[in-house]
Amino acid sequence: MSLRIPGAEQFHHARVAVVGMGISGVASVEALVRHTLAKIGVWDAREVALAPYRENSRVERAFSTPDPEALAYDVLAWKPTHVIIAPAIAEQSAQWKILHSGGVPVWSEIELAWQLRAMRPDGTYAPWLGVTGTNGKTTTTTMLAAILRKAGLGGQAVGNVGNPAVTAVSDTSPQAPRAYALELSSFQLASTYSMQLKAALCLNIADDHLEWHQDFSSYRAAKASIYEGVATACVYPVGDSDVQAMVDQADVQEGARAIGVSLGIPAVGQIGIAEGFILDRAFGARRYHEAIPLVSLDALAHLAPYGSALPVHIVKDALGACALARSIGVDPSDIQAALAAFPAGKHRIEHVASVDDISFIDDSKATNAHAALASLSAQKDGTVVWIAGGLPKGAHFVDLVQRIKAKLKAVVVIGVDQQPWHEALDATDLSAVYVNPDAPNPMDTAVRMAYQLADPADTVLLAPACASMDQFASYADRGDAFARAVLRLGKVEGSHEASQCASHSADQEATHDASDEATQKAS
Repeated sequence: MSLRIPGAEQFHHARVAVVGMGISGVASVEALVRHTLAKIGVWDAREVALAPYRENSRVERAFSTPDPEALAYDVLAWKPTHVIIAPAIAEQSAQWKILHSGGVPVWSEIELAWQLRAMRPDGTYAPWLGVTGTNGKTTTTTMLAAILRKAGLGGQAVGNVGNPAVTAVSDTSPQAPRAYALELSSFQLASTYSMQLKAALCLNIADDHLEWHQDFSSYRAAKASIYEGVATACVYPVGDSDVQAMVDQADVQEGARAIGVSLGIPAVGQIGIAEGFILDRAFGARRYHEAIPLVSLDALAHLAPYGSALPVHIVKDALGACALARSIGVDPSDIQAALAAFPAGKHRIEHVASVDDISFIDDSKATNAHAALASLSAQKDGTVVWIAGGLPKGAHFVDLVQRIKAKLKAVVVIGVDQQPWHEALDATDLSAVYVNPDAPNPMDTAVRMAYQLADPADTVLLAPACASMDQFASYADRGDAFARAVLRLGKVEGSHEASQCASHSADQEATHDASDEATQKAS
């Protein structure tokens, strides 16, 4: 039996403007065409992006101009009833402000997805389980998706990673997933208003994407909104007062509970760790009397970086995934099986090769200071030659350098804007070298410099703390360039592993245009 979409009826006489024809914009148009009778307009700065819509009878207007303000005024002149906005359009931009001043609802693709979600035959909807945070959300969400698949409930992760949410949740086929794992960025949450998740988690929050948001307060507010309207569980990291305050301040549905995740022994209402197991004292019927084992830490050992112990941040990600899965009653055996088989991610603390007993580690996915801190903290003191830099996204790195300088032997800085790194490094006694921003192959130069600065038993760690888009196509492209540069050093031990990494196609930092790092896509 096919499912139906009750929310589609509101668009039958609507005029919907889709602004920005990246992956989320394309998916929005496809969903509107397939499920509604709306009149549709499309806008993009690139004329080539509009070519597929010139002959589409459902598209009433297709307009392109490189002038963002002129584009926004043209949108409003079309007199839309709804505007679906691309995550690339920054809150600070004139385009954002013009569109929001037009007296018309301005939605993210996530808001449209919520409106177009498919209803099951019993009148209910598949639950949405949402994850946000400055660092770790992709790992947590993909872990959660793996658990849902093992339990026979879900498909791939969606939202800011994987397929656009509007495509996934408007699936009306009998094979449609019965639960969804969503990664949600601040860019998406800033224009999402009606969503009510079954359970939500903000992993952490630190300075990031200040070039997109008006300020840190706006960034925090976007992240905090994930808890609004939650039905069952507001999951938060125990001891993080900022995230806990988000939960305390959220307007949730009757019966929703705050569920803590902890690296310590869990109290009632928490998921925690004891005797080598992640334990549930939050959702079991006898939680006041006993804990339910969910997964052994030994089952996660394969996710540890080469030659290192299992990082704390991976354990935290697993705790969050477990809590969200348990909020909808997933059996512990499915959690154990899914996480035991969960693959280590590309470009996330990934051992590329060893050259002259120097380990080369690719953590190109560390696109902000918070992620880089987690990566560097796992290393031994005084052994790291750190390759850092890229698109800083308005961030400063003085505090980061002060917190991890004991780990460092030297720093190699890449990227076009290197001023924040001079600010952070020049007053220290650390050895720092800067790659010329105009170098034709900046990663090759950086790897050679790092190799010369390192000694046997040291680690060259690519953990840039910055986005990649100033010099690379994506963080995946940056990580692949690192692997190729390591191979070119010669005398590579374990070259098969390095070759696999180097030949790995640049698997977009997210297949959605709301990727975690790129301002051209999303955060």
